[in-house]
Amino acid sequence: MIEFLTHNWHRILTLTGQHAWLVAASVGAAIVVGVPLGVLVTRFRWLSGAVLGLATVVLTIPSIALFGLMIPALSVYGMGIGPAPAVAAVFLYSLLPIMRNTSLALRQIDPSIREAGVGIGMTFWQRLRLVELPLAVPVVLGGVRTAVVMNIGVMAIGAIVGAGGLGVLITQGISQSDTRQLVAGAVMVSLLAIVADTLLHRLQRVLTPKGIRTV
Repeated sequence: MIEFLTHNWHRILTLTGQHAWLVAASVGAAIVVGVPLGVLVTRFRWLSGAVLGLATVVLTIPSIALFGLMIPALSVYGMGIGPAPAVAAVFLYSLLPIMRNTSLALRQIDPSIREAGVGIGMTFWQRLRLVELPLAVPVVLGGVRTAVVMNIGVMAIGAIVGAGGLGVLITQGISQSDTRQLVAGAVMVSLLAIVADTLLHRLQRVLTPKGIRTV
């Protein structure tokens, strides 16, 4: 095992970088879409059941099946094989925790805070941008952390659609009966998840308003 790591450390680091980029692109896109959707279902409660229900259904689809479904869907645009289907699948998996946490955080804000904003003449968008979203940051980032840690593991399946990443080591280790590659891939996926969660936890603390930050 030590010999394998010594001779392949550059390849392992390259695949780790690919893996991190794929997850970052997927979850980043999910944040851009999921946070506004979370705000939307909070403002229009009648949308909540349908939007969150659909995201829940997507999350119940077996990951290997969802990756497979992305191939014909994206083949129309010439992107059926490669990073695109992996990023699309993990994007869909990331939506639920981000949307749900955003909606939950906004609903838990003390109504008196909203009333104070209305009382000083703030519009809905001003209250949302200056008051409610900053207060919701800890819970929203909790959803982001969940999505990242969960999908670092899911992204390993991306190797079967040609996306690259640490799943390459795992799939080659299985197909070649090479325990060294399998263990190296699995350990690096776990380490990447731990590092990502630690960094996001620190970011969560930095972005949390001082008034509600715990010691």
